[in-house]
Amino acid sequence: MLTWSAFAATEPGMAEAGRALLYQYGVGLAFLGTVRPDGGPRMHPMCPVLHADGMYGFIVPGPKRSDLHRDPRYALHSFPAENDENAFYVTGTARPVADGDARDAAAALFLAERSWERPPPEFEHQELFEFLLDRALLTTTTGHGDPHPNHRVWSAT
Repeated sequence: MLTWSAFAATEPGMAEAGRALLYQYGVGLAFLGTVRPDGGPRMHPMCPVLHADGMYGFIVPGPKRSDLHRDPRYALHSFPAENDENAFYVTGTARPVADGDARDAAAALFLAERSWERPPPEFEHQELFEFLLDRALLTTTTGHGDPHPNHRVWSAT
């Protein structure tokens, strides 16, 4: 498993394309897949925060946060693009971040991305997770219906 910064150092082009797809709407937007207690998949939208050294997310109290505490495996997929079928997907494990300085830095970036001066209500109840990467897939296309999409796969192992 690698941090976002280690992944970016290993695969700079793929990381930059992935960042562009995650932030294509101005803020980080992705679908987060977790593992339910019965082993089935659970999918929710979330806002990843790509900080200089890691990929983070503030997770509200609820099923997906409980899933990550019980089983840290995740899958994260960029939102669909409007003009093509480009996509970025990563899998790995998530870990809670207890470091207050790391939380403060991620929170400052989260607020700055939205031009917010203060956090939303109940923000203090959201828990910061770091998402470590094991695999990534970058799909690039020439537009919708491209019969020959380009798939680039990366693995930490």
